[in-house]
Amino acid sequence: MLPKERVLIALSHQEPDRVPIQASFTPEFALRLEQYLGLQPSSTVNPHGGEEHFLEGILELDIIQYAVGIANSYYLSDEEEYVCEWGIRWKRVPYDTPFGRGHYTEIVEHPLAEDSAIRHYVPPDPWREELYIPLRSIRERFGKEYFILGVTVCTIFEGAWYLRGMDKLLMDMVLDEEKANAVLDIPFHFHLVAAKKLVEEGVDGIWLGDDVGTQKGMMISPELWRKYLKPRMATLCQELKKLNPNLKIAYHSDGNIYPIIDELVEIGIDVLNPVQPRAMDPAHLKRRYGKRLAFWGTIDEQYTLPFGTPDEVRNEVVERLRTVAPGGGFIIAPTHHVQLDTPLENFFAFLETAKKVGKYPIEV
Repeated sequence: MLPKERVLIALSHQEPDRVPIQASFTPEFALRLEQYLGLQPSSTVNPHGGEEHFLEGILELDIIQYAVGIANSYYLSDEEEYVCEWGIRWKRVPYDTPFGRGHYTEIVEHPLAEDSAIRHYVPPDPWREELYIPLRSIRERFGKEYFILGVTVCTIFEGAWYLRGMDKLLMDMVLDEEKANAVLDIPFHFHLVAAKKLVEEGVDGIWLGDDVGTQKGMMISPELWRKYLKPRMATLCQELKKLNPNLKIAYHSDGNIYPIIDELVEIGIDVLNPVQPRAMDPAHLKRRYGKRLAFWGTIDEQYTLPFGTPDEVRNEVVERLRTVAPGGGFIIAPTHHVQLDTPLENFFAFLETAKKVGKYPIEV
């Protein structure tokens, strides 16, 4: 069965030949993988998807991603500090692991931190053809075989606080509705155009979302989510499904977002990602929402993959397959980009177990 067919069947809540598998990687882990596999190192690696796709085919993964939008600013440069096209200043911050030194990017300057900057801010142009030309090459090379996922994550809330600053945006949402809406509309309108363009270019699915959960509960109240984010997400889902009624839409939020899951289904979300098992119970979600939602993720990136043993990884994969895979509606994946601190043997324990045990009918 081709990967595209496998994913489409799974997302239609049926059982394909095996559970689809997805993974993405930080640049440093991708380099380790390429070296281990004897590949020519990629010149650039965008964890959300880009032009070079050697690893998906070699690892027999099922999804190829292609991203447009503010999330592409994370790993944009090797410079210690750089300013992306949104005017955000980023700083590369090193961290050490048993497998070498990696880098994360942190925001050190928000272009809309001052109130006066909001009125005059000019965002990047989402209509630029160069944003979508590489996707055409990807679809030509891989579109018949793989499920192509268009990525516009950090869609509204995250994009807005990147621009404004978390503290100021949260205060705006409580104290100054007009200002909050002005800032939230900037990433919303960009990503609405970008997502529609990606659908028009022929992607099989769109990945939206913002981190609105913490380990124990919502980062913002459900009431604020309903006031500011739900209507915009609903518009996105409606507009995209007008273009393609069969389009699958995934929603991303880390953390515990139990209070809003029913409303995500209501507005047209098809797939929930990443389902962090230390914040929400995947088996409970499958029992409650398995006929209405598909699930993508569930393999723990907080402990099991980076710090567990290969046997612990295998056991977790088997448990997810046993409790979430039956009946379809499941894409198994790590709950974040695989980090540099992950042992290769743990990653391959995940991959090999998912392939071997994930064959339907599930018999574990």
